Amino acid sequence: MSGPGNTSTAAAGQGDTDSLARSARRRFGRTLLLGCAGFALALLLWELFARSGLFSKALTPPLQLIALRLGQMLAEGDIFIHTGLTMMRMLVGLGIAFAVAIPFGMLMGTSRTVERMFSPLLSVLMPIPSLAWVPLFVLWFGLGNLATILVVIYASVFTLIFNTWVGVRAINPVWTKAAVVMGASPAQSLAKVVFPGTLPYIISGLRIAFGRAWIAVIGGELLASPQFGLGKIIFDAREYLDTESMLAALVLVGLIGIAIEKLVLRRIERGTIERWGISQGSTA
Repeated sequence: MSGPGNTSTAAAGQGDTDSLARSARRRFGRTLLLGCAGFALALLLWELFARSGLFSKALTPPLQLIALRLGQMLAEGDIFIHTGLTMMRMLVGLGIAFAVAIPFGMLMGTSRTVERMFSPLLSVLMPIPSLAWVPLFVLWFGLGNLATILVVIYASVFTLIFNTWVGVRAINPVWTKAAVVMGASPAQSLAKVVFPGTLPYIISGLRIAFGRAWIAVIGGELLASPQFGLGKIIFDAREYLDTESMLAALVLVGLIGIAIEKLVLRRIERGTIERWGISQGSTA
């Protein structure tokens, strides 16, 4: 049986929930508005630059021509094949990097011997640009998919290893000691304490690794010359001085990148570390 006090408490709780929801909507609206304003400013600056006369319109086409060319490419349909193959190369490379890097990073974080053995090598390899390896990969493995996928793996694997390693080292030792005291085996401690505690670092590393992998796959396609891919479109357009196609492909690359970041990686973050209470707040 509910009394007036219970009703009042429930109403207050509902009011707090509604207030939080309104506040979240206002923050989202401001973020969206500022993001759109940034895009609008960039487009305006490009249009002014394109129409300034500093370069020929063949080199700096206005937005209308770029949009028309992008629409034409979408209508022709070949762009979807190029996009699909670029995504395939990126996902395969990023998936392999993830499968290798997470266990290795956790091993580095839990074993001083492994850390001392491989941390200097990691420090040497991380600063080397992934595209610097493309000529060697092409010499070793030839033109096509394999060289491009290897560039993606190289671009993303060290970031994931580093973030996982740092995440394991950042875990409060009290957590692991408490798990041991309560009778957890090393495998249970790793699965129930170490991995969830490291997850914010892994997700952060995945977002950074995706950005590097996305750059690497386009650059790899430019240099490794596979038959299809968004990088191949840019390369071919450069050969024919087709600036409109180059810029249209670049716009598509950017749109796909931000879509994956916001619609996939951000949802993964919300469904894991925020849902579990490991991380609070929103970075969208």
